[in-house]
Amino acid sequence: MTALLSTQPDAVIGELELSLMTTDRVEHSATDTAADDKRRQFEEQALPFMDQLFGAAMRMTRNPSDAADLVQETFVKAFQAFGQFQQGTNLKAWLYRIQTNTFINIYRKNQRNPYQGTIDELEDWQLGGAESVTQSVSTRSAEAEAIDHLPDSAVKDALQSIPEDFRLAVYFADVEGFSYQEIADIMKTPVGTVMSRLHRGRRMLRELLADYARDRTPGTPASSRSKK
Repeated sequence: MTALLSTQPDAVIGELELSLMTTDRVEHSATDTAADDKRRQFEEQALPFMDQLFGAAMRMTRNPSDAADLVQETFVKAFQAFGQFQQGTNLKAWLYRIQTNTFINIYRKNQRNPYQGTIDELEDWQLGGAESVTQSVSTRSAEAEAIDHLPDSAVKDALQSIPEDFRLAVYFADVEGFSYQEIADIMKTPVGTVMSRLHRGRRMLRELLADYARDRTPGTPASSRSKK
């Protein structure tokens, strides 16, 4: 799958460029210069997030073809709405919000396989880059530190065991590094709800990772491994 994730976005870019060109012609046939400037600015700012969005799309759809379609649809919608984006704000969070909404509104209803919300498709580079740099406090969470230091399989298994709402809150905070407000915008929930879900999700994750650490520690009594 690593090879797939490293090459699939290239194919998405090709399809995306055709879509953007078509959108450009429809919306800006009389103002070619403005259209070119908008397209160039969008490509320079948004396309660097292609790999991350594709990884998230794989986690959502669990299907490479559906993930590619979701990313393409996300970028087309983002391009059409780019004039509404406030320069200087978080473009990554804005793109994630569009992709999440698109998935909920379309792909959750029509995808080939029922949605399970698993994170098996997270790649090593995503888990390894879990820097929670935009939280309301400056220090990283213990869970983000654990994600850095535990084997990826353990982190994936632990995250997969958490209910969806809590898993997404932890994923967006400790893997993607979004702030509380950004997560609230993406998930369309109040900040207080995000903080509650993140607190409970981190507690679940902490217990699961502690179990893993105990299992890896020689001489740990079996009875203590099951205690919470």
